[in-house]
Amino acid sequence: MKKTSIIGLIIIALAIGAIVSMYGDASTYEGFEVAGDNPGKEYHVVGVLNRQKEKYYDPQKDANYFSFYLIDDKGKESKVVYHNPEPADFDRSEKVVIVGSMEGDHFEASKILLKCPSK
Repeated sequence: MKKTSIIGLIIIALAIGAIVSMYGDASTYEGFEVAGDNPGKEYHVVGVLNRQKEKYYDPQKDANYFSFYLIDDKGKESKVVYHNPEPADFDRSEKVVIVGSMEGDHFEASKILLKCPSK
């Protein structure tokens, strides 16, 4: 076998290994129930803000603590804690996508993505 063929096979094997390892770490879209069954694993949860319950953000006390209640697409509700300031236009959003994991009785969000209403 030629030296270039061996190098080519090694490069292909490394590329396949990299793709498989990234796929295993990728987060998935689920609800609070699945996230609660697998604490510490990162998930994307899609839902709507529960406007009946109070959201909490007091920048004078702690500018990096924001909490609210979200109802996922399967109808389950959970408290969400986000350790960053409240996103702009949060109250106007139609849908909310949170990225993070369940930690005890609440969901710790590392990212919040908003879908605002169309004009």
